[in-house]
Amino acid sequence: MDEYITIALPKGKLFDKSVRLLAKVGYSAENVTEDSRKLVISNEETKVRFIIAKTVDVPTYVEYGAADIGIIGKDVLLEQDKDVVELLDLGFGRCRLMMAVPEAKRRAKLTDYAHLRVATKYPNCAKAYFNKLGIQTEIVKLNGSIELGPIVGLSEMIVDIVETGRTLKENKLAEVDSIFTATARLIANRASFKLKFARLHKLVEDLRIVLNEEDK
Repeated sequence: MDEYITIALPKGKLFDKSVRLLAKVGYSAENVTEDSRKLVISNEETKVRFIIAKTVDVPTYVEYGAADIGIIGKDVLLEQDKDVVELLDLGFGRCRLMMAVPEAKRRAKLTDYAHLRVATKYPNCAKAYFNKLGIQTEIVKLNGSIELGPIVGLSEMIVDIVETGRTLKENKLAEVDSIFTATARLIANRASFKLKFARLHKLVEDLRIVLNEEDK
């Protein structure tokens, strides 16, 4: 299968935009849908294969070479710290990782939040952030409904991804600090990037052209 390019696509908010963008540069196949029952979808004519995976699994498929390339949010890349090559910032799926607390419990300085409990899906990013601030905290890993942490007394604050901040307001949480902004990235397996360099380099350059045209 060396002549194929295998692409790991993330289920969720990045999926549709990823499929449309790749199709514009000739990387497409029939029935590439998020709810497809086929685990691997191929285009025999263009020698492209698609793997539709859970978001958190995409970097693993790419790191171990099950996929040559993948599309994933920068937030997941930073949290997992996988050994992959980041090829291109695709610009969509913009969100930010931030720290928030109940509105009634805002404090004057960031250092005033030391020795509190933090609920998050991003324990590694949160730990790095608080270490940089010199703040000691207890981090509690959750997989969903992070905003629930302070409401039920599990934590005093949260570190989570937000897009509009609407959910924060609905749960009477206030953003205290923005940690980083994340967008979708094209990543590659290190060996694949060397062995299939010509084709992958052309893909990156074609995507650049499309993205530049979309920005005009």
